[in-house]
Amino acid sequence: MFEKVKVPVLGVIENMSTHICSQCGHEEHIFGAGGGERMASDYGVNMLGSLPLDIRIREDADSGQPTVVTDPQGDIAMAYRTIARRIAANLAKEGKDYAAAFPKIVIKND
Repeated sequence: MFEKVKVPVLGVIENMSTHICSQCGHEEHIFGAGGGERMASDYGVNMLGSLPLDIRIREDADSGQPTVVTDPQGDIAMAYRTIARRIAANLAKEGKDYAAAFPKIVIKND
């Protein structure tokens, strides 16, 4: 779809790549493993990262506090940071100024 409308794709982020049990913390690939990597390879784009299916993400979002704020040193926050760094690196490689194309994002930690 993106190729047809000439929208550049920076890469693939695999959402719900694993399920993390809220009771015991067990992590499992309930939807299968490796789908994000295969898609990135098929389309010749970078694999930017994976995010788990974890109730904390939903609970944090519902409370208005992203997981990177509520648990900044946790595994989920680190996954988001890794993805953000990879996106920034890929944009830097493009050598284009995308600043005007994105809204200003401000995170306040009150």
